[in-house]
Amino acid sequence: MHERKGFWDKNAGRYDRFMRNDRAAYEKMYGLIRPVVKEKTVLEVATGTGLIAKSIVNAAAHIEATDASAKMILEAKQDNQSAKLHFSVQDMFRLPYAQKSFEVVIASNALHIVPHPEKALQEIRRVLKDDGVLIAPTFTHAGNSVSGKAKAFFMSMAGFPLHSRWTSEEYLRFLRQNGWAVQKSAVLKASFPLTYAECTKSEGLDVVL
Repeated sequence: MHERKGFWDKNAGRYDRFMRNDRAAYEKMYGLIRPVVKEKTVLEVATGTGLIAKSIVNAAAHIEATDASAKMILEAKQDNQSAKLHFSVQDMFRLPYAQKSFEVVIASNALHIVPHPEKALQEIRRVLKDDGVLIAPTFTHAGNSVSGKAKAFFMSMAGFPLHSRWTSEEYLRFLRQNGWAVQKSAVLKASFPLTYAECTKSEGLDVVL
């Protein structure tokens, strides 16, 4: 945990510049997320510098955006223009919120960079309302092209904490095996394949966008 926080603290100042490469994919993702969070209470874990939260807050009723890295949260707070958006340092494995506090939980590009992602999903389940929605877009590195695999190798050499390598199909299967019904999914073209997933606790048919 300390090692992971250290990497993100070190790279907080350059994170937004790095993510500009995937601006088009993220704009598509924002378009998918906004209708889901419309007038809802939202928790985002692993918010980083708050790119997603700031882009969707106008649609939501309120967003609690959290990250384990204090320096990421400092970056996020600097240009927060919304009274509906609150940033704080939290551990996604030990959230301070009561059971069933949120209508939507967002965990974007989080599950592949933490050890024991199934435990993070258990904590998300605890704070999500029974009829709530988990939005969990994740880079699925195992589906990389040759150039993508080379980029992933150099990121790992730089200390990037990649704990799980999934293809899109493997990632969706992982969510299902941990008690989530994938209601919608899509693979967005980015530096690495970005698998967008909307899930509920209830059983349901999968719909691929």
